[in-house]
Amino acid sequence: MYGLVTMSAAKPAVYVVDDDPDVLGSLRFLLETDGFDVRTFRTGAAMLRALTPADVDCFVIDYKMPDMNGVDLTSRLRNRDIAAPVILITGYPDENISSRAEAVGVHHVLRKPLLDDSLITHIRGAIRENRVNHKPN
Repeated sequence: MYGLVTMSAAKPAVYVVDDDPDVLGSLRFLLETDGFDVRTFRTGAAMLRALTPADVDCFVIDYKMPDMNGVDLTSRLRNRDIAAPVILITGYPDENISSRAEAVGVHHVLRKPLLDDSLITHIRGAIRENRVNHKPN
């Protein structure tokens, strides 16, 4: 036998919500290239309609969108008892965003457009932390 064949775990699933199609395309490419299963949405409402909570390992949500902002969307997820980590991305730095985001359970707030390695690192860390904290008994 030349090598050991192992079963790999399913790719972590990341839902990305951003109203800018160029940002969605870039994030999809970045995350899929790094081994994630990615679903993208241009509105929070579209994501909520399509949501299957058990299939999501992490959310990446833009702060400023026309239908609802990322803090409000995160609040709606938490009200539905969805514990998957949320990473909020924003091009509009504001101290109030960070405190409001923390209050609804956002794991990290990252600044656009410089996301690349930082985003990947934060997603992997948030998924790992969530799995440790929510292990079945």
